[in-house]
Amino acid sequence: MKYRTIGTDSTTRREVSVLALGAMLFGSVTDEKTSFAILDRYVEAGGTFIDTSNNYAFWTDGSQGGQSEELLGRWRRSRGIGEEIVIATKLGARPLAPGTSYDGNAEGLSAMTIRESAERSRERLGVDKIDLLYAHIEDRTVPLGNTVEGFGELVAEGTVGLLGVSNHAIWRVERARALAAAAGVAGYEVLQYQHSHLRPRFDMPESIFEDGSLGHAGAELLSYLRAEPGLTLVAYSPLLGGAYTREDKPVPPDYDHPGTPARMAVLRQVANESGASVNQVVLAWQIGGRFPVIPLAGASSVAQLEENLAAVDLELTEEQRVRLDAVH
Repeated sequence: MKYRTIGTDSTTRREVSVLALGAMLFGSVTDEKTSFAILDRYVEAGGTFIDTSNNYAFWTDGSQGGQSEELLGRWRRSRGIGEEIVIATKLGARPLAPGTSYDGNAEGLSAMTIRESAERSRERLGVDKIDLLYAHIEDRTVPLGNTVEGFGELVAEGTVGLLGVSNHAIWRVERARALAAAAGVAGYEVLQYQHSHLRPRFDMPESIFEDGSLGHAGAELLSYLRAEPGLTLVAYSPLLGGAYTREDKPVPPDYDHPGTPARMAVLRQVANESGASVNQVVLAWQIGGRFPVIPLAGASSVAQLEENLAAVDLELTEEQRVRLDAVH
């Protein structure tokens, strides 16, 4: 396994594995025995960065979520897992009532909600301190200063380590960070957005966001991150839910455009040259790029996890990277 540091403050920064494990469906679609086996193998291989949310996976059974956090709590206790494993969770998108969607009905990001939801997440995870806590989706009904204050208080109290943000417009991320700096409190240091080798269109609105661009790491976000080297990009859905390799999984609609076949062709060429799978090339391209990304990949079996783990040691040549970067 390889590692990198997230965060800049000497008291809160953490070293994490360059491949993060997504636990979204653990305890719901993925049963407990399988989930524990995946988690055990990930840790055995040196993995130290696990991702969940307080609303995972509400859509599977009409609940408000929490199944993934609860399973991770049971796994931690049964395995004696301590501070060596960084568990990140999110809040803000938990439905207000069972059987509802978070689209227009989310708990939000008021300081009071942040405190209450973080406490419930700590209880489900069985931890005294949340290693990394994200603002999951935007809440424009609450003054941004109130949100910043709510997160900052938890870090100051020691119940949260690092702060992150996901699926927010970049101008709001920057404004929140500026407000935090002015107030002398902790601000967002880890940004979690969808990022892969295939590129999406940005003119296709998605119902869960105010506009289709908020969930994707587009040119503006990447430019911002290059200008702020202290920030880290964690890329969710790097393998597009299996669309790179499974015939029964077509690419999402926003990736179905004339530029996709050319990028797929280069991925397949590099995979053939390397003796690797297309999935492994995508992950290796992210991990080892000039602008490094931490891919956040889920797995529903140990076999899927093994394929992902092998990508950590896949060394792409400079010429291969040039081709992968240059294709339009």
